[in-house]
Amino acid sequence: MEWASRVMSAVSRASGNNTVINVCLIGSFVALSARSMSQQRDIETLDAEKESLLKANKSMKKAMWDWKQQLFAEASTDSPLVPLSNLKAIYGESSTLQSAEDAEKGDAKSPASKILI
Repeated sequence: MEWASRVMSAVSRASGNNTVINVCLIGSFVALSARSMSQQRDIETLDAEKESLLKANKSMKKAMWDWKQQLFAEASTDSPLVPLSNLKAIYGESSTLQSAEDAEKGDAKSPASKILI
């Protein structure tokens, strides 16, 4: 019990002393500043990663668009490997009923399309 009373008297003396209060406030400020700097570094790292992911995503979209255009160009030739109607159905550029009818016609005309299916 004597130990508890000593601690209480030390706390009451320290609470009246401005130096102790100022040291505690400065320590809190330093701790919060360190945490803030750490969080700012994390945010900057995540922003850089976001930018690189956006660039990669744009380049993938462009590559997929180029491949799609190349497929459509190859399908519009005289002897396509995959009929244009099938490609339009895959990419959702025609109605499913029409594409099913066109696919049946395309399968009957092109033996190469039977190999792929």
